[in-house]
Order: sequence, then C-alpha cells, then structure tokens
Amino acid sequence: MPVQITIIGLGQIGASFGLALAAHKDKVTTVGHDKEFSIERLAQKDGVVDKTNHNLPSSVEDANLVVLALPVHQVRETLGHIAQDLKKGTVVVDTIPVKAEVAKWAQEILPNGVHYIGLVPAISPDYLHETKTGLDSAKADLFSKSIFLLSAPHGTPGEAIQLVSGLVSLTGGNVMITDIIESDGLMASAHLLPQLVSASLLNATMGQPGWRETRKAASRAYFAATSAMTGQDDTEALQMLVLQNRENVLQKLDAMITALVELRYDVEDANEKSLKDRLKNAQDGRQNWLNERFTANWMEMKREPVEKISVRERLFGTMFSKPDNKDK
Repeated sequence: MPVQITIIGLGQIGASFGLALAAHKDKVTTVGHDKEFSIERLAQKDGVVDKTNHNLPSSVEDANLVVLALPVHQVRETLGHIAQDLKKGTVVVDTIPVKAEVAKWAQEILPNGVHYIGLVPAISPDYLHETKTGLDSAKADLFSKSIFLLSAPHGTPGEAIQLVSGLVSLTGGNVMITDIIESDGLMASAHLLPQLVSASLLNATMGQPGWRETRKAASRAYFAATSAMTGQDDTEALQMLVLQNRENVLQKLDAMITALVELRYDVEDANEKSLKDRLKNAQDGRQNWLNERFTANWMEMKREPVEKISVRERLFGTMFSKPDNKDK
C-alpha cells in the first residue's frame, strides 16, 4: 500500500517535492495543502500532487509523513492546528533552515508517538542562478545531486529516519546525517550570512552620497552581490531565523568583519601582493566549490557512507517497498 505524504505549503520547495514524487506513484500518494485555494487548484491541475485538501487537519489525518514546506513564522501555528489529527507513528518534517527552535515547538506540541525530523534541502546546482520561489518555479529535479541535512532528536526511531531518508532518495537527493546544533551552524554560514552581507551592502550604498549616480552605473557585480536578498526568505522570516540562531550568526558575522578589516588593511597599505593573493584565493575557492556542487563528488560522503543513500530498499524500509511476491 503506498505511503501517504501530505505536503503543507505548495511554493517552490513543497511543489518540487510533489513533482519529484509523482514519478513514484507505486510507492507514494501525495496530498497537498496551501493557505491559498487557487494555488491548491493549480497544483493539482499541474500534477504537483495527487489531490488537495483545503481543510488542514483532515489533510494530515491519514498521512504517514507530513512535510511542512512553510516560512518559519507559520510553522508553530501549523503544528498546533494538525497535532491532534496526526495518527500514531506519523513523521513530521520541516524544511526550515534553522532547527533548534522548531525542534522545541515540535517537542512541545506534537503528541506522543508522532516523530519530528528536521530537513534542510539544498537545491540542484542547475538552478543556483534562479531566484523565484513560487509554485511556478517548482521543478521535478530541483533536488537532483543535492544534499539534505537530516537532524533527528535523540530517541527518534530508526524506522522514522529510514522513512525520511527514503523520501529524500525519491527526490534525487542524498542525506547527510547531522544533529540540530551542527545543522544550525552550517546554515549560519551557507544560508543566513549571505543574506545579511547582501543586506549590509545594500544599506551601505543605497541612499548614501553618490547613490543617485551610482544606481545608474550599478551592473552585474552589484546585481550578483545583492541577489541573496531576493531568496526564499522574506524579511519577517529572515529576522526570525537570524534571532533563533543568534550565537552561530554572531560568530559568522565576526568572521566576516575580520575578513573585511584584513581586506581594508591591504588597501590602506597598498599591499599589492597580499591583496592579489586574497582575491585570487577567493576566486579559486568559489570555482572549486562550484565544480564540487556540479559533480556532487563529495569527499566527505565517500569517507562516511552512512550519510549517503546508496541502497534504496535498505533506506526505504518496508513502507516504501513493493509488496512481497507471495509465490516466492
């Protein structure tokens, strides 16, 4: 019998889960919910989910797995709305970049027998340049060759972790097992700091002396450096994520400030060699990172095969397996 997966939130992330799972109807059936009825209707029309249910509690009552693809400021309320309608054994996952606070909410709100696991999806390198986040930007291969950070609270049953690992595998991604502390530390660098640096650049230039002329000349470099502020987090979500991850964010901001100060010293001292080496190191590092992202040939995953899905049936567990042939 196929596993029911309910996806709450049909923006780019939630809808991309649905499109990826559409190729595995022998294993899963998908139910979609969004606060906008028009989005639900379009998602079902486009084959993003098998069916939709605009009644939030009833959309999860038969689910084996619930995916919360929502902004952080909607997660706690949503957990409260669905908690009493989740059956025992259901696994709830979220895609929020910062996990510590969400894990506390889940522990507080979800009933005994319902399990919470945190997921942080990265997107396929083929779509790194895109900035749209709505339903119309969803792709069946959005997570192809990508990594999902999976963090499960202590005591989470292995079957629940296998179920979520199987979900990731069906999207074309790979799991990297982390804990919540490590996951939040990684996201401070990879997700939050770029947006804060982008915001700082904008605030340091817009409205400042010369901006009336600068804005006319601003081109590719300025566009690229400020593009992080057009990402998936609106300002309300971003400020919540930053404050929920304060300690890690402060460390990364300190590192960023140190890097800028060192760069400033090179410029002030007209230190040509140091400045050239610093810029070359950054340029080479970015290219190496892009090469690794496009090949998805991660050294760490080879050293720690437990973090990579390689044996489909082992990670799917019985829920994602086809029924046994009784004639065998």
